[in-house]
Formats: sequence, C-alpha cells, structure tokens
Amino acid sequence: MLGLFLAADGKPLPHYSKSKSESALSRFLNTYKWPTRKLIRHLRQQAIEQVNSHCPLGRKAFLQVIIDLTTLEKCGQFKAFKNLITVYNGKRGLHIVVLYLVVGQWRIPWNFRVWRGKGTASPSQIALRMVRHLPKDLTKRFRVKILADTAFGTKDFINNLRKLKYHAVIGIGCNRKLVNGYPVKLLHRRGQQVRLVGLDFPVTLSWYYFKRDNGQFVKRYVISTQPLKASTISWWGKRRWKIEGWFKTAKYRFGLDRFGQGTLLGIYRWLVLSITAYLLAYWTYLSSCFPDSLDWGQAAFLALSTFLPHLVLSLLLLDIERLRPLALSHGIDITISRCKI
Repeated sequence: MLGLFLAADGKPLPHYSKSKSESALSRFLNTYKWPTRKLIRHLRQQAIEQVNSHCPLGRKAFLQVIIDLTTLEKCGQFKAFKNLITVYNGKRGLHIVVLYLVVGQWRIPWNFRVWRGKGTASPSQIALRMVRHLPKDLTKRFRVKILADTAFGTKDFINNLRKLKYHAVIGIGCNRKLVNGYPVKLLHRRGQQVRLVGLDFPVTLSWYYFKRDNGQFVKRYVISTQPLKASTISWWGKRRWKIEGWFKTAKYRFGLDRFGQGTLLGIYRWLVLSITAYLLAYWTYLSSCFPDSLDWGQAAFLALSTFLPHLVLSLLLLDIERLRPLALSHGIDITISRCKI
C-alpha cells in the first residue's frame, strides 16, 4: 500500500496495485490488526531526531507552528459517516485541522484532527489541544511561533496561547471590534498596538495584500501577541501560507483525499500512510544531492527504491513477464537469472 502512495501520481487506489489484490489491500486498511499508533510514534521520534541533529548552533531558531483547516472533498452518500462528511464554506467532505511544523528546511505535518461540524469542538478548540501536546524536545530547543488563519483568531484561542507563553501571529476579520467599538478596518496606520474586544492584553496590528488564484488582491489583517514592527508582522503573516503548498502536494501527489474506506479505521490509516509517504519522499530529497528545485516524482521514486527495493524489483519482473510475448514476437528472448551476492 505504501508503494502505491510513493508512486506520487495522486492515485494510490487499491485497484491500481500490481502486486496485491484490491480485496487484500482493503483488509489491510480496514480489518487487519497492525500498530498504526506505533508507526506514528516512530515517525515523530525520527522527525525530532532529524531536526535536532541538523539544528544550527548559536541563537535559537524558530519553530513555526502553522495551523489550518482543509477539506478533503468527497462525493457520494457515506451513510456510515454522516457526522464526519459535512459542508463547510461551500465544500462537502472531511474537514481536518492540521498542525504543520517548519524548522529551517524541515517541513513536518505533525498532527491532524477531524472537525465533526457544528455542535462539537470548534476548529480553534481542536487546534489548542494539539498545541498543548507539542513535544517538549522541540518547544524547549526552539523559539515557538504560532501562525494561524482567521478561523482560529477567537478570543479563547489567543488568550490560552498567552497562558502557554507562546507568541503568535494570527489572522483576524476586518470587522473585528476594538474596545472603543470601531472595527479594525477603519485603522490606517500599521504597527500600532490596539485592544480587541475579549482579549486581556494589547496586540499589534498590521495587514498585507494576498493575491488569489484569480489574480485579485485581498487585504488580510493580522495581529501579533508580541510587539513587532508592521513589516515583520506582515512577513510572518505571509509565512502561514506555506501549509497551502503542503495541502496541494499531499492531495495531488500522495492522494490524501482519495480515500473510500468503509470504516473509520480505514480512513485513519489512509491519512496516516499518505502523510508517511510524503515524509519519506521529503526526507529522501533532503538527504540526497538533488538540485534546489524539488521534483516530487523523482524524490518519491528514490524513497521507494531506498525503503522498498524488493517491491520495485517485483514490479519490474511483473512488467517483464507481461511484455515477454511482445518481445518474443520481435525476436527478443529475455532471460532472468539470480546471482549470489
């Protein structure tokens, strides 16, 4: 199954497998007992070791904790998951809150939780729980900077981050009210300290212009819980969009949204294996002598050849057997023999 994800073509569906049947892979995801959480713990431990081993000496580097919500769009009934497949911002599917870590050149999708819709824990409450469980091996070694979108700019989220002693740069809506009753969109000077309704402390306000896919620019307001220059706040605010690149890669390269399992365990394992494939490909890229431009197909194939070489060879032999009649019809006889190493 991991080999399908490492094909990096965005279609890791079981019926595309050449080495195992579709039913066998379905049982692997939905039925078989294998330690999914142990895999997650092992990946996290390896990530911490890799980051710490490449940590530069001197001044503490920043640990960017980027939080966002994405929708894995789905069609169909999904009767067993009516409480999970919901509509949010006009998109129907599985909505997950992702906590994404950036340290230097390292990019780590650290944690995710499913948002179950109205009447349950809000995205900001889910995000706060994940922030509270950040590993101390990283929070003590680096300077933590929380970066989040407008959906997480609630007063409870910001006040609790303050209690955790984490600095944050968070987006807010243009209609967010100051204590004097005016909305922030009426302010004309960036970098001034303001008091927002519901917050126990002053924050620094700035804004920047974000270019959408249609070419239009949208004014985005951001606040910093730490006194910073307006240009610095805007710079940090733009850094939050790094997670959007991961969303696109995970969906269109590693099939994060292509699940179709009939059990919660199957969906959970699908998401975990997709993220695992991404991490293996990215770590292989960092450890190799690739050029600066990242080719996900090349990185994923190198990861597949490194971690699952027998699978690569098995697929090669299957292709040779399938094409043997064609080769014979053109006067080519292919002979394969095993040598002792």
